[in-house]
Amino acid sequence: MSEKRKDHKGRILRTGESQRKDLLYQYRYTDIRGKRQTIYATDLKELRDKEKVIQRQVDDGLDYTAGKITVIELLERYLGIKKGMRYNTRVGYSFVLNVAEKEDFGYRTIRDIKVSDAQIWMIKLHEDGKRYSSLACIKGVMKPAFQMAYNEDIIRRNPFDFKLTDVVKNDSEKRVALTEEQQEIWMGFIREDKTYCKYYDEFVVLLRTGMRVSEMCGLTRSDLDFENRKIRVDHQLVRERGGRYYVEKTKTECGCRFLPMTDEVYQSLKNIVTHRKKLKTEMMVDGYSGFILLDKNARPKVALHIENEMRWAMKKYKSLYPNKPLPHITPHVFRHTFCTNMANAGLDVKNLQYLMGHSDIGVTMNVYTHTGYDRAAAQMAKVIELKNADQGTKQIL
Repeated sequence: MSEKRKDHKGRILRTGESQRKDLLYQYRYTDIRGKRQTIYATDLKELRDKEKVIQRQVDDGLDYTAGKITVIELLERYLGIKKGMRYNTRVGYSFVLNVAEKEDFGYRTIRDIKVSDAQIWMIKLHEDGKRYSSLACIKGVMKPAFQMAYNEDIIRRNPFDFKLTDVVKNDSEKRVALTEEQQEIWMGFIREDKTYCKYYDEFVVLLRTGMRVSEMCGLTRSDLDFENRKIRVDHQLVRERGGRYYVEKTKTECGCRFLPMTDEVYQSLKNIVTHRKKLKTEMMVDGYSGFILLDKNARPKVALHIENEMRWAMKKYKSLYPNKPLPHITPHVFRHTFCTNMANAGLDVKNLQYLMGHSDIGVTMNVYTHTGYDRAAAQMAKVIELKNADQGTKQIL
């Protein structure tokens, strides 16, 4: 009977295991394609953990290395390595997986899918009633999932590496900023309406700071520095569909910032804090308490509360003033309006990027490229006026 092989510590090695002269452990095995493979580890426990993963893949029958898994299995694999996702991101990924599970496309093997197949599927989903924004969400998950397979040499090309607008028309509504007149009409209506005037101060804070709605909902008393007139924004409040509240960091690292209180914002925040219901016990969410916005049940408001307030108010406005239409108003329209107002006022792009909490300056720059004909014409006239004035001065001299 042959003697069992052992490592330098006297531990018995299993079939396929060995230890090199440099004390590095290795495990040799035959993969599901019949090729010999070797994995390495610095200690025996790490090696055997890797062996378990390999064996699990073989037992599951997932021939990932040969590209024989389905689109659904690829998505599950991709989502399985995504950790620390935000709640809304998890919801979006679950949506894409649910769509794939209802489609024949989801059961095709990934190595058989060409670019034209992915494009045809996008067209089919659009014809089935999926909006452009939904298609963009689906493609936004599919592309990195297939990119993972491409990076690991499982497929030759990423079939989702194409522009969505090349195959499907973008029918989503363009983001519209309210004009000065529209802002005055809307805010005037809210201020004077007996039902919705109680939301006026909330709307002022959103419109005049450009905060994300979840950031405003996350504000606590300690985030407001009335003495120095500053608002600290470094977290946001979220509530899952099941009703669980939690606090998460701002959408981007650049989202952590201080915002100045204008006189209008200062007064509205003072009003909110002054009229806030006094509670015997404050609700604690992930170490935060004292949220300044409360609903009728004395629980912290979340984005859905504000969105509903605007939707209900807009419904009433339309019924009262059918001949004075306004654009569809949402919290994000307020944010876009603030950004546009600051751009129109001449605030430089770097400072505007800071105020908005944009990680990518390109997002901020998009506002500058969509400020419209009126602003461009006005600035052009101003430049010409200054040039003529300068020439007149030179002639006098």
